[in-house]
Formats: sequence, C-alpha cells, structure tokens
Amino acid sequence: MKVGDKVRFLSEVGGGIVKGFQGKDTVLVEDADGFDIPMLIRECVVIDTDDYNIKRKPQAQPEPPKPEEREPEITYRPAETKEGERLNVLLAYVPQDVKAISSTAFDAYLVNDSNYYLYYTYLSAEGTSWSVRSQGTVEPNTKLFLEEFDKDVLNELEHVAVQLVAYKDGKSFRLKPAVSVELRVDTVKFYKLHTFTPSVYFEEPSLRYDIVKDDEPVNQYFADAESLKEALMQKKQPERPKSQPIRKPQKQNGLVEVDLHIHELLDDTTNMSNSEMLDYQLGVFRRTLEEYKGHKGQKIVFIHGKGEGVLRNAIVKELKSKYKDYPYQDASFREYGFGATMVTIR
Repeated sequence: MKVGDKVRFLSEVGGGIVKGFQGKDTVLVEDADGFDIPMLIRECVVIDTDDYNIKRKPQAQPEPPKPEEREPEITYRPAETKEGERLNVLLAYVPQDVKAISSTAFDAYLVNDSNYYLYYTYLSAEGTSWSVRSQGTVEPNTKLFLEEFDKDVLNELEHVAVQLVAYKDGKSFRLKPAVSVELRVDTVKFYKLHTFTPSVYFEEPSLRYDIVKDDEPVNQYFADAESLKEALMQKKQPERPKSQPIRKPQKQNGLVEVDLHIHELLDDTTNMSNSEMLDYQLGVFRRTLEEYKGHKGQKIVFIHGKGEGVLRNAIVKELKSKYKDYPYQDASFREYGFGATMVTIR
C-alpha cells in the first residue's frame, strides 16, 4: 500500500485515496468529501493501484536501519484483472524534457500491462552481432526503467529486440509461449515533437512500440539489403493472357452469329483492364467483317448483350465511321432480346 492507491474499508462502508501514513499501523485515507480519515492498515484493502506512475529508475540504496529501528514491511501485489490474462507489452521512449526535443536525453521503459511477471532481455544489433542493453524481471502491471541515452547513440537503437518469458510467482497460471521480437526503430522520430503522444502509462508524452498485443507478438518484416536491391531492380511486367484463337462464327439459317461476350472469346482475362477487353472485342468485330466482305448480302448477328451499352455503342460508332455502306439494325428480339445487332454485307 502506498500514497495514491485507492482503498476500501473492510469493517465499515467507505474508502478513498491513500494520502499518507501515521506510524506503522495507521493510514490516512481521503474520502469523497475531501476529509482525511485515519484507519488501521489491516482494515483497508487496495482496489486500484497507481503503479504505472512510479518511475522505477535504479537508485542508490540507503543504509539499512538498525534492527530495533526497522519498520515492518508492507507488501502489496496488484489485483489481477480478466484483461490482464492476455499479454500486452510495450517498449517506450520518453523525453526527459519534451519542450527541448532537439537536445533532451531520453529514458527507455518496458511496460508490462498484464498479470504476469516477465523475465526480459533488451538487446541492440550492430550488423549481425547483438549486445544486451538490459535484462531482469518486470512485475505485473508495472513499467520498468531500462536505460537513459542521448541522441548521439541513436544509431545503436535502429535495430533492437526484446525477448520475454512470462510466469506467475507462487500460483498456477496458463503457460505463455516465449517471445522474441525484433524492431526497426525510426530514429528520425526522436527529433519530431508530434511523434511523442500521451498514454495511460506515462505522465509525459512517449514514443511506443508494441512488443506483444493481446498475446500476439508484433513482428516486423526484415529484408536484407541484397533482397531489397534485387526487388527494386526487377521491372514487374503485367501478365497477359496467352494468345487464343478467335472462336469460329456459327451459321444458323444462313445467318452468321458471333458472340462478342469476352468470356466467349477468351478463356483467361487476368490482368486485363476494361479498356483492353473492349479493344479485343472490337478487334473480333472488325476481323469478322473483313472475313465476310466478299459475301454480299450476308447477314451477321453480333451478340453483345444489353449491359450498360458500352460495347453496342462502340460497334455502332464503328459502323457509322468505317462501314457506312453496311446497313445494320437490332437483331430479332424474339431470338436475342435487346442484346444483338445484325449487319448486312454490301
């Protein structure tokens, strides 16, 4: 139990925020009306903790008091929550003076937003070699200070990794897989004020990277320089369908029928745009007329479908501009609906 924790009373109705202590047995609790109520520590239970706002930097340890002066330790373990059964872990960078972002030093933290203890290793890479920057244990629902650094070492932090093993102390728990996550840290962001944003974990704005989110490690994709160079040098060419023969027109009762639906002309239209498909259909239309240009009086029915009228309008435009001598009309409604045009060769 510590200043800032929210408690409720066991033997009577009420509770509030811990404001201080009197001796070794009594705590001062501020109630909803702003009054400080003295209460025995053993008559209070912590229902919410302020652990996230504890700055856990290593500090010089004071000389231990003499045995007769030592006060009894008050231990506290944060209450577990249902949400805390899923691992949520973040790596965070906090500027020491956010108003002087161009010159300030930074603190690195590991945030453990879960009910689990975490044994961690924080590493950085230089080429293919790794170095440990910090290692230890993070308690449940807390953040742990890892290191302080200046901008002149940012190049060491471009490629970092966090490895984790989750467990609970003194009780059974659901086993979590070990985690190893590599991160590319964008060091340019350390010069931009707007990249440091508020969060529930810090009083100051921070730059945060997810390590584990709802039990899932957040892995980035890493490609070596040679792979990137090869990918950039290759010019991607769109695939075209293999050349396919025009399907022969069908003759019925002296009429020649040509179905211009694209799926009747080509087996594969992958990577073809609408414009390219229209050009292909008009090409079939032109080649058919060329094939029968010596057969005067021959009637050819081009089945284009009703649709939005794009293909029909394109065919009519061709007839008016290139084949002015060829009469045309809508084909038999009974046979083709409104989706065909009949052309007579002259």
